[in-house]
Amino acid sequence: MVNSASIVIVPTIDLMDQWTSVLSKYFPDIKIGNLGGGAEEIEPITVSTYDSAYIRAAALGNKFALIIFDEVHHLAAPGYRSIAEQFASPFRLGLTATIEREDELHKDFPKLVGGVVFQAHSSELARNKHLASYEIERRQVDMLPEELEEYNRNFGMYQVCLKKIGLKMQYSGAFRRLIMMSGRSRAAREAILARNKAMDIALNSKSKIEELKKILAENRGLKTIIFTQHNKLVYDISDGFLIPFITHKSSKEERQDALSGFKEGRYNAIVTSKVLDEGVDVPDAELGIILSGTGSSREFIQRLGRLLRPKPDSNRKAKLIEIISSGTREIGTSAKRKRALNKSDR
Repeated sequence: MVNSASIVIVPTIDLMDQWTSVLSKYFPDIKIGNLGGGAEEIEPITVSTYDSAYIRAAALGNKFALIIFDEVHHLAAPGYRSIAEQFASPFRLGLTATIEREDELHKDFPKLVGGVVFQAHSSELARNKHLASYEIERRQVDMLPEELEEYNRNFGMYQVCLKKIGLKMQYSGAFRRLIMMSGRSRAAREAILARNKAMDIALNSKSKIEELKKILAENRGLKTIIFTQHNKLVYDISDGFLIPFITHKSSKEERQDALSGFKEGRYNAIVTSKVLDEGVDVPDAELGIILSGTGSSREFIQRLGRLLRPKPDSNRKAKLIEIISSGTREIGTSAKRKRALNKSDR
């Protein structure tokens, strides 16, 4: 037990509010300070966003014996790491479900926070009933003929531009290299624009909406979270199916209404882009549907994590369904994120 001034660093205002609420419950006689979202209160127990801690690191560095980094994978980013470097806190704890970063900067955690002291994989936690058991299903849909034609035209243009600049996309960091080249190469810029257009068509195919309609009918009554990559599809689904949405533009009141309504059963489903991927305390859900996403293992694991609260019926599995456009690069994107999940469970 540290029994000394402590600070918790979190990535979002939502998480700051959640930590403050829980800490107030367990320390009812202590005022919990907040730094972030307009709050400027420093108390013996304080919760701060990464942004606020970064800005005030030099002034706060000697005030707290214990520092806790929630979603610690953020800490390795240039800028945020200076929080760990400027704080003199002798006691440090990092928390995350996804410690590895694609840029390999997680290898710096031993000097920023310390080494890994406890690790448990989702399959192990499910076996021990700490998390719900789960299954993952992938459904491929055929794009509409006009969508497929437009996809092939743009993807073909992307490949032609890559040949012009002599860049092969077969190694880690190749796309980052393409972005850097786009500043001085017209062909590189055209390659990025064509690729983005092709992926936008694949990710937002109208055929996915029809498949979503089937899935919702097959699972009527199950609490469902629908994930997309872009807000436009969020709004289309919300309007078409009369499902409440949560995006980064949603007000605090709108988010609270959607989440409380989901918890209370007023809503059986909510649709979101990325704001529920990380940290937000989502009420119990049984079914997740991914209409579109990136190849990021972190994004995939965090979306799966929204479904893994233990179920009252221990034999009932949570289910995550991916809907992907057949004959497109989205197949490889799906395979990439699933390989990362399988690796994390070994």
